[in-house]
Amino acid sequence: MSDDAPTFAPDIERAIATVRADVSRLHGELVRYGLVVWTGGNVSGRVPGADLFVIKPSGVSYDDLAPENMILCDLDGNVIPGTEGSERSPSSDTAAHAYVYRHMPEVGGVVHTHSPYAVAWAARGEEIPCVITAMADEFGGPVPLGPFAIIGDDSIGRGIVETLSGHRSRAVLMQNHGPFTIGADAKDAVKAAVMVEDVARTVHLAREAGPLIPIPQAAIDSLYERYQHVYGQSTDSRR
Repeated sequence: MSDDAPTFAPDIERAIATVRADVSRLHGELVRYGLVVWTGGNVSGRVPGADLFVIKPSGVSYDDLAPENMILCDLDGNVIPGTEGSERSPSSDTAAHAYVYRHMPEVGGVVHTHSPYAVAWAARGEEIPCVITAMADEFGGPVPLGPFAIIGDDSIGRGIVETLSGHRSRAVLMQNHGPFTIGADAKDAVKAAVMVEDVARTVHLAREAGPLIPIPQAAIDSLYERYQHVYGQSTDSRR
């Protein structure tokens, strides 16, 4: 950290340190579940109480990621100068993450992966239909398809927000690209990324074997309500 680093209130400094550690650690979950290859993919987390978020640097090996090289950005996607990691370039998806945070204040984490089965659905330009109860539980219906958008500006972010606003799903398949997921925090968004690849694989295999059996909407609604508000030890402790 340089001498001209910005000064934050102690509670915000603690929040930044916590989110740096969480975001750094959670990238390991993407590797563990086979959701990324090489340096692709990214996790970001909003800093509670501040208009800031933390995201990984671009093109850095997952083995080399650490809290101190995570990058702190404002909600326009600008790197905060003088802070740890600020000498590096942030992820190429930073503008997309920033757009989501600006327009979906309830979102505390965003994840992008290149997980193969979810990408395969995106390459076909198809949403994943809700034909297994795990999808009803986790996503409340189908996983929707977002528009084709080129990386580099906030076009992908606009597509994510337009597709997921008013939708129960925490995952979107951006056409010809792959999945983006959102959550209450970075861990929640990573869980959604793991789950979307799991259902993408299962539904793909089922469709290869024969016709899919849709779940009635009333049953989807009931399953979603139970899982989100009743299942587990508390509303914060799910499957």
